Amino acid sequence: MERTRKWWPSLGRLLVAAVAVGLLLVWLGLSNDPESHAALALLLYVPYPVYLVPAVVALIWSFSLGWRWRVLAMGSVVFVLAVLMRPALGSSDDGYRRVRLMTYNVKAYLAVHRPTGVADVAMEVLQHDPDVVVMQDAGQFLDERYTPPTAIKTIFGQREVYAFGQYIVASRFPMKGCLPGWIPYNGQNHSYVHCVISVNGTDFDLVTVHFVTPRDGLNAARNGGMQGLGAWRDNMNKRLTQSGVLAEHLRLMKRPRIVAGDLNAPENSSVVQDLLDTGMRDAFASAGLGYGYTHGHSLWPGISFLRIDHILVSEEIGVSDAFVGGKVASQHRPVIADLLLVRNQ
Repeated sequence: MERTRKWWPSLGRLLVAAVAVGLLLVWLGLSNDPESHAALALLLYVPYPVYLVPAVVALIWSFSLGWRWRVLAMGSVVFVLAVLMRPALGSSDDGYRRVRLMTYNVKAYLAVHRPTGVADVAMEVLQHDPDVVVMQDAGQFLDERYTPPTAIKTIFGQREVYAFGQYIVASRFPMKGCLPGWIPYNGQNHSYVHCVISVNGTDFDLVTVHFVTPRDGLNAARNGGMQGLGAWRDNMNKRLTQSGVLAEHLRLMKRPRIVAGDLNAPENSSVVQDLLDTGMRDAFASAGLGYGYTHGHSLWPGISFLRIDHILVSEEIGVSDAFVGGKVASQHRPVIADLLLVRNQ
């Protein structure tokens, strides 16, 4: 018993210190171009409980230690909540001509096989009532073998609809010039959709895109050791190639621009940064409040822990609000933003 009492505080101090140092190293890895090293890039996709649970355990243990250790442990918890989990504390822009835009990876190939799958998606769209909605993984919604026209009418209402492949763009405002664009990688073609939307005489370019999923690469890295890490690196480079090509396309667009879709990467990833470097900003980071996680709730333990669905806007476009929707209808929550097409200078 005496030996246990001697080792218990020492073990507690070691745990508190190890957690604090470990969290600091994670932050340093994420702050310096993590995709320059495949192993570091994996940290972008780690569920936040992996960081938060050890910090909370260290905090609980610290109450048996001195006050300095309690402060350090509390600091670790705050560091996870305020830094590693990347909450947004945005503020509204000023302007007028509000347009509500929703981006939604609906996973239609799953929804059409659930009894209420299409109805759930329709309810999500109706709840937020966007002026413009873009969908990814939505191809089955326009196939009458899977989705009756009445259901499509319920989802899109009187909006004008353009569809190509997995993409759907639906708008209450006039659309023109809708065409696919191409972001190939490794000799494989991959598309996005570009439309010009006209709102009371103001035109803007709208791009919806769905980058390569990290799922296979993450599974390979988790199960395949060094060989799996190589598969993850290849998977990561596909997204970086796609974002680089799309960034060049965006630089050629002269109107105000919006990119909305499933980028399969968090904001601090180089995948998203490539697009932001064209003169854009993330709508949720600009005007949202909280964490805005959109993916992960379909996995154990049923919580959203990644913000990989984004609405990006060029500097000419204001953002008055941004938030995420529900988790019932899809493996991805939608992102909704109230955009201001003319900002007060």
